[in-house]
Amino acid sequence: MLDHLFSPRSVAVIGASKTPGKVGHDILANLISGGFTGSIIPVNSAGGTIFDRPVVERLQKYRGEIDQVIIAVPRKNVLDAVYDALTKKAKGIILISAGFKESGQEGKALEEKITQLCRDHNARLLGPNCLGLLNTRNNLNSSFAGSMPARGNIAVFSQSGALCTSMLDLAEERRLGLSKMISIGNKADINENDLLTYLAGDEDTKVVAGYLENIVSGEKFIKAAEAICSRKPVVLLKSGTTDAGQKAAASHTGVLAGTDTAYGAAFKRSGVIRADTFEALFDYATAFSMQPLPRGDRVLIITNAGGPGTMAADAVEHSGMKVAELASNTAAALRGRLPEEARFGNPVDVLGDAPPERYTEALRAAQKDDNVDAIIIILTPQVMAKPKETARAIARAIDGKKPVLASFMGGSKVLPGRSELTAAGLPNYESPERVVATLKVMYEYYTWLNKPPRMVTRFRVNRRRVERIITRSRRFNLLQLNEVKSKKILASYGFNVPDGSLVTNAEEAVEQARRTGFPVAMKIVSPDIVHKSDMGGVKLNLTTAQQVRDGFDLMMMRILQQVPSVVIEGIYVEKMVDPGLEVIIGVSRDPQFGPMLMFGLGGIFVEVMKDVTFHLAPITQDEAIQMLKSTRSYDILKGKRGQKGVDIVGIAKGLQRISQLTTDFPQIIELDINPFIVGETGTDPVVADGSMTLISADKQIII
Repeated sequence: MLDHLFSPRSVAVIGASKTPGKVGHDILANLISGGFTGSIIPVNSAGGTIFDRPVVERLQKYRGEIDQVIIAVPRKNVLDAVYDALTKKAKGIILISAGFKESGQEGKALEEKITQLCRDHNARLLGPNCLGLLNTRNNLNSSFAGSMPARGNIAVFSQSGALCTSMLDLAEERRLGLSKMISIGNKADINENDLLTYLAGDEDTKVVAGYLENIVSGEKFIKAAEAICSRKPVVLLKSGTTDAGQKAAASHTGVLAGTDTAYGAAFKRSGVIRADTFEALFDYATAFSMQPLPRGDRVLIITNAGGPGTMAADAVEHSGMKVAELASNTAAALRGRLPEEARFGNPVDVLGDAPPERYTEALRAAQKDDNVDAIIIILTPQVMAKPKETARAIARAIDGKKPVLASFMGGSKVLPGRSELTAAGLPNYESPERVVATLKVMYEYYTWLNKPPRMVTRFRVNRRRVERIITRSRRFNLLQLNEVKSKKILASYGFNVPDGSLVTNAEEAVEQARRTGFPVAMKIVSPDIVHKSDMGGVKLNLTTAQQVRDGFDLMMMRILQQVPSVVIEGIYVEKMVDPGLEVIIGVSRDPQFGPMLMFGLGGIFVEVMKDVTFHLAPITQDEAIQMLKSTRSYDILKGKRGQKGVDIVGIAKGLQRISQLTTDFPQIIELDINPFIVGETGTDPVVADGSMTLISADKQIII
């Protein structure tokens, strides 16, 4: 529990100072001016008084109990300060001081020592290198962040102290009330997982907004995030979205699955709303704080200008939501109440000279229409417009059953209207596109909340066979599994693998081709060759024994000419696969979040367009199908313009099977089925090629 930090009865400030501008002075001033009614104990070896309060020279001399201790002293004095706090049995310590793991090994060692001391004494540590925290419920300002924000229902936290102050400043500008503000700094003890767990049960908090640079434990984060998101929305801005560490990846999946992709997949799985910008962080949090969730994706636009209405309609369509079709009685009602020159479709154009009453008539009609799930109101500062009066009228007309978001576009002329909207709890955005982006994440969150329970299918498989292959390969440090071994593993997990065998000479190749049946394919098998086609190591549609014999000799000769030192295990001869649509499915194991599944169409869709989608394992069938639907190329899978579609459920089952495989065997760190040949509905997709990478036997396996 973190109650000693958020609801202390007494707070001591070690390093309290008389000098304005010093951290210890500002923290003490904030505690007093914020209105905290508990005991406040300034601690400084110089003694005397600060703000007419007696200063304790050392904390041990204070005779009362201490719940929270704020430490703002130079690093060399921090350890003694921590000892003093623990001696007084304080259970909440806020370490403001910097110079710890962010500054080098010496600071890191000291931070670890302090953290362990706190754990040994059952005390929770916030920081170090942090700004502190705020709790508006009890007027607690245990920070040097400045004035106390207004009380509200948004809790904000940040790994960056500077962004905490920016959040507070922006909240003040937008007249947003906060429940809490927490700067987590180095996260030596208290981290984002602790805060999400605490805030899930905080009655003062309706929405959580946060900034993160990294996550301490992926597994714990997903559990904590799923728990809180089932009760209230969480909006996170995650920085560090580039990753230079993917150069060593051996598969298509590994190359495409950067660290940031894993965070995105984790957020999607756990229900977290991701903000791509600081602006979007507050756009989303504001709407969640003030408005109900849309129960569908049908949006009505009310505007006093055609152009902005069209912009909003375009944005709605581009977002994947729908421009609502008004019910006939709604259109009839609007015709009876608006000028005949108005537009009665969607967008509803109330004309440039619209008084407040026209907006309210359109709004009331929209709120009664069962075909409308959300409403956007746009006002531009035309000569006849009355932004302030219109805002007041809109606020009075809202019934609170559907989300209503506004875009009062312009500058100084619409400022009075924006202020009225904010005061009435109606979110306002400077452009229609920002309104639509906000509605989109609100609807996605509503969809996540109402998704069916997760039911992960477990297929009957041959685990023992896979275990033997993996154990033997790791024992001999053969970490890049060739096509032969990979297909044996995949066949053990229920994949349709063509009949084939590894051969070492031309006559064996012919014999295998006759046994399999023509036509056949031939592929080089070598630990030194990753891209077989580039080396001339693939021959397809061989229909006679002579073609197989000649193909074997020619392939071996050309590859040895190109790379004389190459190690060749043989040539794999297998039955040719019937034609179909080529897709790629794969897995890349993220060190934080575990196996990430990937799907994409083959060829240009993956290589050039990067039209791929990811999801964390384990995966349900519904989630697998949603993966397919989230690609731009989904229409190709469904079939369009007379073209037959492919077996979408078959692809989904393939994703489920590799999800089970890589969950069962964390030794597999990369897996590619490329291509996975998919036919019409009712046919069984076929593994045309596959590869896997294992973690070495001397490395720890993350489960």
